[in-house]
Amino acid sequence: MWDTLFINAEVATMRDDEGVPYGLISDAAVAVENGEIAWVGPVVDIAENIADLAREIHDVEGDLLTPGLIDCHTHLVYAGERSGEFEARLLGESYESIARDGGGIRATVEATRAASAEDLFDAAVTRLDDLLSEGVTTVEVKSGYGLDSDTEMKMLHVARALEDERYVRVRTTFLGAHALPPEFDDADAYIDHVCNDMLPAAHAAGLVDSVDGFCETIGFSPAQIEKVLLKAKDLGLPVRLHAEQLSDQGGAKLAAQLGALSVDHLEYLKPEDAAVLAEAGTVATLLPGAFYYLRETKLPPVQALRDAGVDIAVATDCNPGSSPMTSILLAMNMAATLFQLTAEEALAGATRNAAKALGLDDTGEIRIGNRADLCIWDARRPSELVASIGQNPLLVRVFGGDICP
Repeated sequence: MWDTLFINAEVATMRDDEGVPYGLISDAAVAVENGEIAWVGPVVDIAENIADLAREIHDVEGDLLTPGLIDCHTHLVYAGERSGEFEARLLGESYESIARDGGGIRATVEATRAASAEDLFDAAVTRLDDLLSEGVTTVEVKSGYGLDSDTEMKMLHVARALEDERYVRVRTTFLGAHALPPEFDDADAYIDHVCNDMLPAAHAAGLVDSVDGFCETIGFSPAQIEKVLLKAKDLGLPVRLHAEQLSDQGGAKLAAQLGALSVDHLEYLKPEDAAVLAEAGTVATLLPGAFYYLRETKLPPVQALRDAGVDIAVATDCNPGSSPMTSILLAMNMAATLFQLTAEEALAGATRNAAKALGLDDTGEIRIGNRADLCIWDARRPSELVASIGQNPLLVRVFGGDICP
């Protein structure tokens, strides 16, 4: 007997191996046992003895059931706010000039270093709750606003603690190579410190699931980033990269050649480099919130990514300076309206492909053996989740088989 059975649902399995849009099964049921999906298929296949199949049966009454959503790129843990920079950009100042004048990431570093772990947690859990309210069941959280060992560790501890306080799965990413901290005037020396001291210490403490960096003119060069990624690989850690957001530095190609799980932003990616990502199996994570908030005009080469067969993920990039957004539903809508993803691509970007971007093979699709991370929506068509703006049709969030309060 199964633990739980959801019946009479429009089930978007998001499986890409069936040739059916959204992997949709109408008039379907999903069974859960020991926190995993035990069965999925048309209700008619189990109708004869349905009452005896599960301890709990929930009639979804024709509503939409999907995998739990996944936000695969966030900076949830930080202190301070940067609305003044928003005003400056409205008056014509660029993101790059603000950063070079001591604003940007450095401003958040100052506030985050000064904040207690308790204050960081309280702020982060508020942002997390926004995501959970829209159906997120897995979230990636980066460090990168400490830029010293103590604060980076503090941020990662806070990120881990979120998982203990909420029904959510957290994947942590070490982002020590985010910007040059004020106490360093030599970027190479700082990168050596990241590789020799900061990253090994965080890894030894069990706080790191993957390693990221910012490859950009206001960040670090490809050669510097390569050192960080190679050190991560030496430690057995998967890698990802902020790449080609503001200029073409070749970071995405470099990261893919090193087997990166994902490369993120990609507005300035050369279309011909999409083939390198496809060959490596590297996911292209699009972050339309930052594109919108910074009023960028250079679009990522979505058609080239499609043509090459690159999996495309979508995330909020929640952060204080370039994407202060805590709505995964809005991120999906923006990916469709700004980047011209189809509704199916946008939803796959926050489920199946987001899981791939995090190196997870047990979530993002409704299939037997996967975690029972599910959402039930006040909707009948999957496209409704992408088409609406400012609406939240979530009815029920299920995490590891448990219906969340």
